[in-house]
Amino acid sequence: MDDQNKNLILAIALSLLVLIGWSFIAPQSTPLVDPEAGAITANDGDLMPPATSLVPATEVVAETIEQSVEEQRIPIETDRVVGSISTRGGRIDSLSLKDYTVDLDPDSDLVQVLRPEGEEHAYYALYGWGPAGGMDPKLVPNRGTIWSLSEGKILSPETPITLAWDNGQGLLFKQKVSIDKDFLFSIEQSVTNNTTTSQRLYPYGMIAQHGTPDQIGFFILHEGAIRMSDGHLTKNKYKKMPDMDYSEQERARVDKQDVVESGWIGFTGKEWMTTLIPEQGQPFTSVAKYIESQDVYTAEARFPVMEVSPGGTILNDSRLFAGAKEWSLIKHYERDEAVERFIDSIDWGVFSMITKPMFWLLYTIYGFIGNMGWSIIVLTLIIKAMLFPLAYKSYVSMAKMKKLQPEMEIIKKNAGDDKQKLQQEMMALYKKEKANPASGCLPILLQIPIFFSLYKVIFVTILLRHAPWFGWVNDLSEPDPSSILNLFGLLPYATPEAGSIFAIISLGILPIILGISMWLQQKLNPAPTEPTQAMVMAWMPWVFMFMLGNFAAGLVIYWIANNMITFTQQYLIMRSQGVKPDVFGNIISGLKRKKSDAK
Repeated sequence: MDDQNKNLILAIALSLLVLIGWSFIAPQSTPLVDPEAGAITANDGDLMPPATSLVPATEVVAETIEQSVEEQRIPIETDRVVGSISTRGGRIDSLSLKDYTVDLDPDSDLVQVLRPEGEEHAYYALYGWGPAGGMDPKLVPNRGTIWSLSEGKILSPETPITLAWDNGQGLLFKQKVSIDKDFLFSIEQSVTNNTTTSQRLYPYGMIAQHGTPDQIGFFILHEGAIRMSDGHLTKNKYKKMPDMDYSEQERARVDKQDVVESGWIGFTGKEWMTTLIPEQGQPFTSVAKYIESQDVYTAEARFPVMEVSPGGTILNDSRLFAGAKEWSLIKHYERDEAVERFIDSIDWGVFSMITKPMFWLLYTIYGFIGNMGWSIIVLTLIIKAMLFPLAYKSYVSMAKMKKLQPEMEIIKKNAGDDKQKLQQEMMALYKKEKANPASGCLPILLQIPIFFSLYKVIFVTILLRHAPWFGWVNDLSEPDPSSILNLFGLLPYATPEAGSIFAIISLGILPIILGISMWLQQKLNPAPTEPTQAMVMAWMPWVFMFMLGNFAAGLVIYWIANNMITFTQQYLIMRSQGVKPDVFGNIISGLKRKKSDAK
């Protein structure tokens, strides 16, 4: 088999191996209050309270149920978000992003990050207090408690709001909520003790996700719980959370980590994220939980037990991020708001040391060009230029082996079935001509992590969402909208629905160009003489064309640009080494072989 074809097959096989192996080597790593429970039992913990037992929803005190009719909504209005806070439980449970719509239709709904209970995939943040030191659970607010609005009318960057609840037994609870101009809420929890005895209790923050959310489900993307614990990043995918250790005490699957200095915890997908962010330096217990009986996923920050003396007030400050995973904004919160390693909430992958600077470069290029499609092509050009010394070494080695091909064929013919003689004479030839068959493979192996990182960058960035390129490509985060089934829009037929059997063969213009670019790359070398190898090589471009046909257009553009640059580099380097690739001749010979095989 031709050595260049061997190298090509090896590179493709190794690339696929990296992609498949990713899911196995990537690191995988609740609330104190059950989202369906109305109260919690007493807690006698000290610094870090143990998990409480949960009271079933049927045991919620009657007074709380009766109060539910008094629920009010406090509007949230900024330049970037719109939503509301419910006075029932003080939940931040309705939030939509003004800069992002569900689809490209001008009348499309805004992307809704948080949803109130009762809606499909309810998703909300809740802050409260748990009892400690033998305190009666009825003395602290629960998820059904109706708070009153004591200050403010609308939550905006200029106007915070304050919720209050008097338990009627001498304890006054308050929550002051503010928001910045983007996606960061600040929550100040306080308790004032108007009794004659000290009281022990502890604050917590919780995010609850009812049911499994819609997911992309692509193995290179993390979707689920994510947290930073004193500099250590861990992840729990939604599909893995039901496999966490079961806690009889909490009646749920639980994964807990004690955080001493700094951290955060929440849920993330490709484009949106909701995260609890305790004040840096504040110890807390980071908890990921799955409540099987109600199909609820939760993330919680449980804070140490606090004691409030008679006439005194205790405070706890924390923050909540709920919005789009915009690189520049998340970097701002990490740098200027002291959220440690918040940039790692973006899924950089195992090659993060390569992926992060590569994303910065893409972001910088996009800032100059203003078009994400062209930015991807320019980034690919820059990366290929940086790797040119490796590519040059690889292609020179290939060209040298190509020159030795006639002599190698003579040696194979003379050696016959004597494998030892064949190996000895081959090694002697390599030594004489100073050729190394492996030297062409090593540069390819070194490039695989870099191009996988580039692929990852393009896949995870929110910059592709609803970003046009030109012509018919109006959303780089979605597959090419054109289809060969309606002659790319010339026929008055709609393209097949995503997920249908016809969608597989509904190839757009970009996937077809991708297949052709791979096919042309192959034609730099004659087809292998061995029939099985020749068949594999012949089918490979078209298999990849169908495999990548439903990938995001931005990713397909990257593969096309990479293939065409690689073709050009290899063609020019081979010619510089005295090897003249006969692309047209190889195409003709391939067609003749197919014709003869058909006979």
